[in-house]
Amino acid sequence: MSGRNNGARRTGIISCIVLLLMGFTSLYLRQLKNISMAESLLVTTEATRSIVSLDDTLNFGSRTAVQTRTSWNAPIIWETMFDPNLYDQKHKEGNTTVALTVFAVGRYLDAYLNTFLISAEKHFMLGLPVTYYVFTDLPDKIPKIKLASQRDMKIVPVEKYSRWQDISMMRMKIISELIETELHERFDYVFCFDVDQVFKGRFGSEALGESVALLHAHYYKLPKYRFTYDRNPKSKACMEEGDYYYHAAIFGGSLEMVKALADFCYLNIMEDKLNDVEALWHDESHLNKYFWLFKPSRLLSPEYCWDLSIGDRSDIIINRLIWAPKDYDKLRTR
Repeated sequence: MSGRNNGARRTGIISCIVLLLMGFTSLYLRQLKNISMAESLLVTTEATRSIVSLDDTLNFGSRTAVQTRTSWNAPIIWETMFDPNLYDQKHKEGNTTVALTVFAVGRYLDAYLNTFLISAEKHFMLGLPVTYYVFTDLPDKIPKIKLASQRDMKIVPVEKYSRWQDISMMRMKIISELIETELHERFDYVFCFDVDQVFKGRFGSEALGESVALLHAHYYKLPKYRFTYDRNPKSKACMEEGDYYYHAAIFGGSLEMVKALADFCYLNIMEDKLNDVEALWHDESHLNKYFWLFKPSRLLSPEYCWDLSIGDRSDIIINRLIWAPKDYDKLRTR
């Protein structure tokens, strides 16, 4: 009898492994298709949106103390480089629409969401149609915010994971699914934000681009050998070199490009889980790997996400978004 039970157990385990492999194969093939589409869209979509492409008006020489262009010729956006009125005018004429996603799960909702939304209404993409997509496990606790015209908010219930690391990493899957089911053909761009931040100044249409990455405020001045990439060869996020260190608190772009990024990160996170590996900085490590392989078309300077605890702020003319005070011992579920 025990031999028969052992045989049945082995058969069950093999069946589970086969199903798991089939699922990952399907996800992998879909990811390859998405990345291929994203690479072609990076070229073709720029042409279709030429009415709102104003990068030839950027003044790259206006900020001599900082880098304003990458080696692959993508702009790094700093104050004084652009004409905000010109950008806004062209995007209004082009009927540009923007979705903003933010996760407010567990204690993060009470601690940060109200301030995040109120400050976004004062500074984020003013004059453009914006819809906030708030992911939460506590939909009944979402604060009532008075929104301006052409602004809307959608509440999306999500599962609360037992560890904050899993909440952080699984957002890539959720963002990909939202783009595919809800945002498709309704918006031109999507921006994804951490909730523990506060808008303090203009965060406008100059930030829009096909594939948008953010320079991490704590690393943008450091030599590359100090960048905290994941260097564990067992992880899919492993990288020995890179261009910059990007902050996962903000990323965005066209729907196609953000979906390609989210699918790439989710696939690699799940493959790491199969191998009992967790990247050093979770989804941020995988995001850095993606932007190393697929260069962003637009970089945001640390003005777009600044930490007031940094002593040297000589490069920062304006605080557009700042880190909110953190109390991780109280906020995070271990």
